[in-house]
Amino acid sequence: MLQLLLDHLFVVIGFALAVFGLGHVVRQRRSAAATTLWLLVIVLFPYLGVPLYLMFGGRKTRRAAADRQKLDLPARGTIPEEEATAPDRLLRSFGVPGATAGNGLRLCGTGEETYACLMENIAGARESIDVLTFIFANDEVGRAVLEALARRAAQGIKVRVLVDGVGSWGTRRRFFRALRRAGGRVEFFTPVIHRPFRGRSNLRNHRKLVIFDDRRVIAGGTNVASEYIGPVPRPDRWRDLAFFLEGPAVAHYAEIFRSDWHFAAGEPVPPRLDTAVAPAGTGVVQVVPSGPDVAGDPLYDALLSALFSARRRFWCVTPYFVPDETMATAFLVAAHRGIDLRLLLPARSNHRMADLARGTYLREIQAAGGRILLYTGGMVHAKAALMDDDLAVIGSANLDMRSFFLNYECAVFSYDAASVAATEEWIRRLAAGCREGVGEVGPFRDTIEGIARMVGPLL
Repeated sequence: MLQLLLDHLFVVIGFALAVFGLGHVVRQRRSAAATTLWLLVIVLFPYLGVPLYLMFGGRKTRRAAADRQKLDLPARGTIPEEEATAPDRLLRSFGVPGATAGNGLRLCGTGEETYACLMENIAGARESIDVLTFIFANDEVGRAVLEALARRAAQGIKVRVLVDGVGSWGTRRRFFRALRRAGGRVEFFTPVIHRPFRGRSNLRNHRKLVIFDDRRVIAGGTNVASEYIGPVPRPDRWRDLAFFLEGPAVAHYAEIFRSDWHFAAGEPVPPRLDTAVAPAGTGVVQVVPSGPDVAGDPLYDALLSALFSARRRFWCVTPYFVPDETMATAFLVAAHRGIDLRLLLPARSNHRMADLARGTYLREIQAAGGRILLYTGGMVHAKAALMDDDLAVIGSANLDMRSFFLNYECAVFSYDAASVAATEEWIRRLAAGCREGVGEVGPFRDTIEGIARMVGPLL
């Protein structure tokens, strides 16, 4: 009798969990494929599916976003809307400030260049250094950067370091002890363990930026770790892309950091009182954040629009290619339109499941006329795109659903000819180390890739 009651209770609890989970899934704004997959997992395996969903299924909902203040970037000094390009106007409709003129943007095309730029600006900072990174590794590069930051903190510079709780999972808090003792501050973004249905474990801060005196910023795709940056070349170093930016647009990066720090540390960072910024170049750039603190999906929609509106070319560099069906269709349509469509990825990335999930997409795009370039010299971690001669995009977001719909991300949209040309040259140099094309696969591999594509919404 007792066993019968326990069995009955077990069924009732499973049913309740399934109903509770299903109700939450269908209220979220996610792709049909992702919704269907989560529904199946919860219905078929409620005792496993619901806990997994609580940990990893969170989407950018009102309730999840309510934990933090909405990101409100200053719109000072933007170019007139009648002078703005189509991507700029689209992004303004999401509340993203328009592009600003008078910026100086310089690419850091290797890990050695990025490291040298970082250490030089740490040494040259006069008031403050704010670091936001997904990974701050306890390795030779991480220790060297931390030592430099601690040295400046001991000299009276305000140093704040914000790292993601999952990305820097292997870096213990005691690693930052020297910086704290020198007067610096360190915080971890969002705990892994959280209350149900808040989605925090799944909404990671993937932004990478270092701001100096609220006047200069290094941003892009690189983390603070030996595989990304370092003082001397390494044969196994990943190919990544960062940039050094001066000018009015830096104020937007400073506000992004202030907002993230306020959320993670529970204390505001006062804005700089002296807001006047002299022109630092001729660059016209727009800072585009994306994540739970931003209304809608501006980065995703802007790239989607660029794919549909490109007249001559669309080049894209990404370490992982796991699009939703809308984005995949946009690539196919662009290829069928006959533009110069190029998709550059590592021949083999550090995530085997992502490599399997991309296979069917790549063959479809290639069959439609797109060019698939696979880098054979190691891992490519850069995230960049070119549209015609009008737009260059460099940032932290991979071309996958996690970056577009879950993570906190950030990118810069550059509209000036010099930035577009520099990005094009960097991509051409990277393409020189690529082989072109993906081959046909047998039935077994095709089946495995189909399964990986099906579970892509969960990657």
